[in-house]
Amino acid sequence: MSWKGFQKAAVRAPQSVKQRFNMGEITKDAIYIDAERRFEELEKETKKLHDESQKYFQSINGMLDHQIEFSKAIKEIYEPISGRASDPDSYVIDGNPEGIRACEEYEAIVQELKASLQPELELIESRVVRPADELSEVIKICRKTTQKRDHKQLDYDRHRSTLKKLQDKGDKSLKDEKALYKAENDVEMATQEYEIFNNLLKEELPQLFRLEKEFILPLFQSFYYMQLNVFYTLHERMQSIDIGYFNLTLAIEDAFEEKQGDVKQQIEALGMTKFKTTGGPKRPMSKYAGRLGIENGRASSTSSGGTSPSQRRLTADSYDSPPPAYSSGASAGALTVAGESDINRSSSTGSNWTSAAKSKGAPPPPKPKPGALKGHATETVTALYDYEAQAEGDLSFSAGDVIDVVTRTHNENEWWVGKIGVRQGQFPGNYVQLDS
Repeated sequence: MSWKGFQKAAVRAPQSVKQRFNMGEITKDAIYIDAERRFEELEKETKKLHDESQKYFQSINGMLDHQIEFSKAIKEIYEPISGRASDPDSYVIDGNPEGIRACEEYEAIVQELKASLQPELELIESRVVRPADELSEVIKICRKTTQKRDHKQLDYDRHRSTLKKLQDKGDKSLKDEKALYKAENDVEMATQEYEIFNNLLKEELPQLFRLEKEFILPLFQSFYYMQLNVFYTLHERMQSIDIGYFNLTLAIEDAFEEKQGDVKQQIEALGMTKFKTTGGPKRPMSKYAGRLGIENGRASSTSSGGTSPSQRRLTADSYDSPPPAYSSGASAGALTVAGESDINRSSSTGSNWTSAAKSKGAPPPPKPKPGALKGHATETVTALYDYEAQAEGDLSFSAGDVIDVVTRTHNENEWWVGKIGVRQGQFPGNYVQLDS
C-alpha cells in the first residue's frame, strides 16, 4: 500500500467501524446489495470449478504414474537376488519369472491406458481449466471495482455526516461557515464519485450474470461428461485385464490364501520354528527354569561357571511342557550342581531339553496365585544380585538396590512383588535379602 493509500485508509477507518456496527446514517442500495451477493456466489463457483478440474486432471495423471511405478517396484522385488559371484556353485538363483512377466504386462496395460486417456485429459485442461482461469481474471477486475465503490460509499457517508453536524449547529462562526462551505463541496464531489461506481456496477454485474448461464454452467456440464468418459474408459479397460498370474474373480483374502498355498504348514514343520503361527494366546514362560537359586544369602555354585541367570532361556519345548510344581523338599545341591551340569551338557551336545530337565532337581516355583500373597507394606529388601526382567510385569534391579516390598510370601524361593520408585513388578525372593 502506498503512503497516499495509507492516508485514505486512516481517514476512512472511523466510518468503516460505524458501517460494520451499523452506527449512524449508512447508505444502502438494495439493488446493488443483491448484485453483490450474486457476484460473491459467482466468484466462489468459478474458483471451485478451477480448483476441482485442475485437481482432477492432476489426480488421474498421478494415479496412472503411480500404477506404473508400483508395477516396476513389484518387478524389482520378484527379481532374483544374486549370491557370491566368486563361488557360483554355493547358491541357487531362485526367481519368480511368472510374477515378473505379470508385472511387465500390467505396466504395458497402464501405459496404453494413459496414452488413450491423454486426449481426454488435455481436453479438460483446454476446455475447463484454462477458461476458468480467464474468468477468474475477469472476476478479479470486477472485485477491484467493487472495492473502489465501497471506498467511495465510505467517503460519501463520511462527508454527509460532517455536513449534517455543521448544519445542525446553532450559532455559526466565520470558521464554521467556511467549514460548512467546504463540507458542501466535499459532499457534492463524493456523491458524484459514488454514483459513478455504484451505477456502473449495477449495470455491468447483471450482464456478467447473464453471461454466467452461457459460460459457467456449460463448463460444469462439460467437466461432468469428461469425468464420465474417463471413468468408463478406466472401468472398461480394467475389467478386461487378462493376466494369468492374477485371479480377479476372487476376493482379496481368498486370492491371498490361494497364492499362499501350503507355505504356512511348511514353516511350522521346520525344526527351528519356535512359535506356531496359530495366533492363539501364548503360555507364559517359566523365567527361572535352569537358573541357580540363592541359599542363605549367597549364590549356589555351578559346575559350568560363567553363565549368568539372566542369560538362560527356554526353548520351544517349554511352551508345550510347563515345568512341574515346585517341591520344597528339593535339596540345594540337586538344584544347583546336578541341574546345571545336565543343562550345560545337554545344550552343548544338542540333546533334547526335556531330558535334561528331568535329570536335574525341581525347578524354581511358578508364580503364586494372588491369594497366597501377604502384604508387608513397611518392609524393604536389598538386592544381592542383578536381575533382568524376563517377561512383562517383572521388576529389574541391580545388586545393592533397595526395594520396597509390596507383597511377599514366607518362602524366599517364590516370587514376591516389590517397588523401586514408580516401577513395580515381580521378582525372585531368593535374589534379595530382607533388611533388618
